[in-house]
Amino acid sequence: MRFARSEGSFMVKLLRNVVLVLLLIVFISIVYNFRNRESNTVSALMASSVSSKEYKGVFIRDEEMILYSGNGVLSYNVADGGKVGSDTVIAEAYPSDEQLSIKRQKSMLQKELNILEKIQNPGTLESAQPASISEKIDESYRSLIYFRDMGNYEELKTVKDDLLVQLSTYQIMTDEVQGFDQKISDIKSEIAKLDAKSLSPTETVKAKRSAYFASYIDGYEEELSSKSLDKLTCDKIDEITDKKSTAPNVVGKLIDGYGWYLAIVADNSKKEYEIGNEVRLRFDSSAESYPAVIYDIRDEKPDRSLIIISCNKFNYELVQHRAEIVELITLVNGMEKCEGLKVPRDAIRFADVKEQYTDQNGMVQEKVKREKGVYIRKGEQVLFKRIKVIFEGSNYVLSEVQDDPEYLALYDDIMLEGVDKDDE
Repeated sequence: MRFARSEGSFMVKLLRNVVLVLLLIVFISIVYNFRNRESNTVSALMASSVSSKEYKGVFIRDEEMILYSGNGVLSYNVADGGKVGSDTVIAEAYPSDEQLSIKRQKSMLQKELNILEKIQNPGTLESAQPASISEKIDESYRSLIYFRDMGNYEELKTVKDDLLVQLSTYQIMTDEVQGFDQKISDIKSEIAKLDAKSLSPTETVKAKRSAYFASYIDGYEEELSSKSLDKLTCDKIDEITDKKSTAPNVVGKLIDGYGWYLAIVADNSKKEYEIGNEVRLRFDSSAESYPAVIYDIRDEKPDRSLIIISCNKFNYELVQHRAEIVELITLVNGMEKCEGLKVPRDAIRFADVKEQYTDQNGMVQEKVKREKGVYIRKGEQVLFKRIKVIFEGSNYVLSEVQDDPEYLALYDDIMLEGVDKDDE
């Protein structure tokens, strides 16, 4: 009897231990599969990217050289990038550098005199009220900061002069100063002394037509124009350097600002750029970006293409160089920054997707299309979701967010492994 009871107790213990071991194996298997499943998926999250590359850019503009006799020293009346009209005096030639110094001093004194006379104008003082002047001072100060941050130095000078007038007017109205009569008299006396030393210019250079002005030439004025676009090659663009002529009779050049071109040499073997694409240009010499359009593409070799870009915006920075490093920014849906769902490139698959359509007879038909997408895990299900690629990075793509449930959605668990990758 004892032997039978002992044998029964042993079998119970053995069965209990076997069950415990099996339960432990099942538990370990579940944990392992869960961890492995988690490690082989990644959530679809929003990300942003900017598609841009740097190239050597060569400016192509319609330009006309301006020369003079070469006798005397030039004094410019127009800054680089300034707009001139027909018969506008661009520069004057004087016998010596001393005359240039006298002219500069007179210009500075005359500007100061104009500001003081504006402050002293009875109409300015009579119409001004302390409260309104205070508001204008605050407004001018904000404008000053804005134009400084934007790099608009022409507007900055105007606002600075307005602010000076407003501050000085406020001082007179609040009796902090009595006026500027003595200062005005002193400046007029200084101008009269300079007038006595001044000589007339020996030569005056005027603009023949309306255009923009630059105070240098580089020898490419006739070679690089809109008429020579068809003759340009990649090798020619490679040869062009940023140089300026030192010839003694150079005044500068007139530039048609209605439109200009930029030429770059790029590897377009992946057809990253196409004619008609909207792009933006950002140069080392300017914080501003310029809207442009790809005008022409000529594939000279599989990995070497000449790309001509057209732009209509024009300002001071764009006349400072012939060749310059340019950042070419590709726009997506008209925007520099591209936003979408980030998808690892290794997760992309191709699958046959059934799609319904209505034929000419009004009958609903079904067809199979080969679609690009990813597999996602939804609970215990594995589903194929399409993607619409709007940006391609080195190891990922961005997919446009769609309302269609057939497409990848935010927070979907993208599978990295576990399904065979079809041949593309």
